[in-house]
Amino acid sequence: MHALLARVETAIRRRGLITTGQGVLVAVSGGVDSMVLLHALHALAPTRGWRLVVAHFNHRLRGASSGRDAQFVQRAARRLGLECVVEAGEVRALARERGWSIEMAARELRHEFLARTARQRGLAVVALAHHADDQVELFFLRLFRGAGSGLAGMKWSGVSPADAAVKLVRPLLEQPKAALVEFAGATGIKFREDASNTSADILRNRIRHELLPLLRKSYQPAVAQTVLRAMDIVDSEAAFVRAEAEQWLRHRARGFEALPVALQRQCLCLQLEQLGLPAEFELVEQLRGQPGVRHSCGAGWLVSEPGTGKVRWAQVEPAVASDAEVVVQLGAKRGKVCFEGVQIKWGVGPLREVERVRQVAGLERFDADAVGASVRLRHWRPGDRFRPSGYPSAAKLQDLFTNAKVPSAERHRRLVAETSAGQIFWVEGLRIGQEFKLAPETRRLLEWRWQRSAVSSKASPDQKQDC
Repeated sequence: MHALLARVETAIRRRGLITTGQGVLVAVSGGVDSMVLLHALHALAPTRGWRLVVAHFNHRLRGASSGRDAQFVQRAARRLGLECVVEAGEVRALARERGWSIEMAARELRHEFLARTARQRGLAVVALAHHADDQVELFFLRLFRGAGSGLAGMKWSGVSPADAAVKLVRPLLEQPKAALVEFAGATGIKFREDASNTSADILRNRIRHELLPLLRKSYQPAVAQTVLRAMDIVDSEAAFVRAEAEQWLRHRARGFEALPVALQRQCLCLQLEQLGLPAEFELVEQLRGQPGVRHSCGAGWLVSEPGTGKVRWAQVEPAVASDAEVVVQLGAKRGKVCFEGVQIKWGVGPLREVERVRQVAGLERFDADAVGASVRLRHWRPGDRFRPSGYPSAAKLQDLFTNAKVPSAERHRRLVAETSAGQIFWVEGLRIGQEFKLAPETRRLLEWRWQRSAVSSKASPDQKQDC
């Protein structure tokens, strides 16, 4: 028996990943990782009584190449005498519809397909081909995104995100990519190369091809082993904190504010998970640091009760689109206007050098001549387009709100300001317009101070707002 097969068999047995006689759906993309997984499980299946079924999901992201991947997997399954289930999905369409990244949409459709296929064929387990190098790359991906306990990485086994009754297993998780490639070469396993794996536009690829080689060469030759050890430590400590948080939530034996910060955060994360809401760091810190204050989340409000740390979520009706608007003349040097709960003060004057670099919260600066002598204040309307500072071109304001995680319930409350020509130069809460920012040729400055009243930001949608 090849050494890799022996290691995989030992991992499966010791960790109870697949029991004797179980049915296993093997997720196969056609790449070297999944083809090695398929052949390894096929070689071990006769002595363990496993029933294997191959599954391939076509993401339709690489044109004809995606179709050839599906055909390749079907032929490989046929040679092994295994059933093969192939399905395709519209990943890009889902990403556009929900405002997700391509990666998130692909993962959603893929897991739904795998869970559904496993159920339909009476298979309790789905085997995935993640390996040790994937773990290391995931560590840095999550580190750059500001993850906490997520640095623990992937588990050997867990439940499917699409169906809690379906078990996911990763038999190759401790095997480095080099070992998989060596096994494929030694046993004559054919596989397909995904050209997107070399694209520098994908962060994971830059970590794989640029960051990790640099770290190995200049900082730590054993970076993979070091990272995997750190992930194991984080995993153990995160599991302990989670268990403590679960126990505290069951009994609430003492004041929430007296708990260690790590335990407070985990208690809030667990409650957000139960509500089906993302446990993002900023939201957790708002709930932890501002008990009793309502925080916007999705189509509702979240609040953590003082003393108990209990998180409550209340849905609110989306704001009704308002056609209210007001024209503001900027002829005077200074002025102010109160509109729909927002107070705006402006000043127009010559640009001084010091004002080119000052940054003040609630204060925006524009090229006064680019804006013009009058502006119109109104609410966001579907179809509005806007080019924020730094963007190469204008985009739908709705898409910008999605990217900025502006809850749908409050988008119609956001104000916009447009020039007399109908071009938006300011959107409440977003960057200023690219064409209206200060430039070397700017001669006159428009200072734009804005503040939404506290009453307005917390009142229910059906309440009339005044400054």
